[in-house]
Formats: sequence, structure tokens, C-alpha cells
Amino acid sequence: MTYRFAEGSVSQTASFAPLALLLAVGALLGLTANVVKLAAGVGWPPIAFLFWSALAAGFILLVATIARGEAPGLRRSDLAYYLVCGLLSIAAPNTLGFGAVAHVGASFIALCFALPPLLTYGLALTLRMERLKATRASGVACGLAGAAILAAAKTRGGGEDSLWIAGALASPIFISFGNIYRTMRWPSGATALSLAPGMLIFGSLLIAPGLFAFGIPFGPARLAGAALWLLVGQTIIFAATYALYFLLQKLAGPVYLSQIGSVAAVIGGALAVLALGEPAGVSLFVSAGLILLGVVLVNRGR
Repeated sequence: MTYRFAEGSVSQTASFAPLALLLAVGALLGLTANVVKLAAGVGWPPIAFLFWSALAAGFILLVATIARGEAPGLRRSDLAYYLVCGLLSIAAPNTLGFGAVAHVGASFIALCFALPPLLTYGLALTLRMERLKATRASGVACGLAGAAILAAAKTRGGGEDSLWIAGALASPIFISFGNIYRTMRWPSGATALSLAPGMLIFGSLLIAPGLFAFGIPFGPARLAGAALWLLVGQTIIFAATYALYFLLQKLAGPVYLSQIGSVAAVIGGALAVLALGEPAGVSLFVSAGLILLGVVLVNRGR
């Protein structure tokens, strides 16, 4: 069976909507990597920070969807969809990324976001959800090359825990499977906004057992000042990110959606260097250039 997405039927008047959404969601994801590092610096266990911000964002979006008359479906198939999406898109990749950020740096985590496009594109081709197009394939390859250069430089630098590097590099695998699953199993009749709350809430609930199992505190020693405001900020970021996330996927398909990682890589890496003072080498600039080129080529390929 061949799956067709909205990218072949987007009107000329809406032709810039996917690109605008791509840049917005990518920027929010890039910002997340830096907020997590700041939160760890004021006493937040990163996984606990993920749990509370995702859970709170889920309930904010739940209230918003109900107010708009787009309440999430509660059929068994809907609940299963939220559960799998929560695992692949929230719990697994973010636990790996949030846990690794203090060990490998926000710039490395941000650049790992550039890996899902190639994996998603490969999966989509295998499942005949996409047709091979040289321009798009070249763009995805550029994004992957940029991420590979940064990863190689980070590994050669020494002093980093190789297990955390491996964990950070594994997170895009979950993201890629999640990109494909969300499209293939999109519940009938569901709007883009109605799916976001379930994914966030179920994803956060899947994180909770790990906090208990590993004895990780559910919060900082004192939830006030910067610790509180960072949580509020990340909750708003998550709510905005995933409200737009499903809209972009419905409009442009999973492969195009996966390019948010490339945007997040550039913006997150730049913020880590400029705002957090992380070291910047030639490899970071080369990687960013390749990733930006990849985004351009994928957009031309549409």
C-alpha cells in the first residue's frame, strides 16, 4: 500500500506554512536542550524535570483541546496510540537526552537531533510511504554528515562518558520510529491538537517508574526561584512544541517533520555556545553549515 501525505496537496497559499512550523518547532526543541542544562545547574534531576514539565504541558493542552471542542478520543485504540507515541516520542528519547546533557553538553545533545531525518526517510522508503527523490535524499544526507562530524569530534575529545554518548546517539532511533508510527496509526477523525495531550501525559507516566526504580528525587531540594521558573518555562516550551508538532506532521508528513531535528541542532548548538559558554570548535561550525544546507535541499525537494 502506498501512503500519501498532505505534502502533495498543499495549496500555493499555504506553501510557507510547513517551513514556518518547521522553524518554530525546531527552535523550541533546540531551546529545550539548553533549559535542561540550566535546570540541572540549579538542582533539578534532569529526568524529574522532564517528568513534571511533560505532565504539566499535557494537562495544559488537555484543557485547551476541551475548550476548543477537540477533546482527545478515549477509545481503546486511541489510548494505545497515546501509549506507544508517549514511549517512542517522549519517554525513551527524552530520558536518554535529558540524562546525558550534564555529561556530554547541550551542544552535543542538540546536534543529535539532526540524526532522525535520515532514519525516518529510510524507514519511509522501506514502507513505501515516500518515493526516492535525489534532492531530498541529498539534504537528509547533509544533515546526517553534519551530526556525524560533531559526534566524531566529541568522541575524540576524551573525558566524556562513552555510555552517555552512545545513549544520546540512540535517542534519534526512537524518534524516527515514532515519526513513522504516528502517521501510520493516526486515529481516524482525530485533529492534530487533540493527539498532543495524550502523548505528553502517557509519556510522562512512563517516566515515573524509572524515577522510583533508580531512587531519583522527584524534584530539587527547594522548588523556588530559578528552579521554579525554569520548570514553568519548560512546561510552556513543551506545550507549544507539541501543539505544533502534530500539526506539522499532518500537513507535511513524517520525513519533513523529522527535519525539525536539523533546525534544533543548529539553534540548540548556537545557544549552548553563546548563552552557556560551551566550547565551539571548527567542527561545530562545519556541522551547522551542513545541517542548514540539508534543510534547504529537503525543502527544495518538496
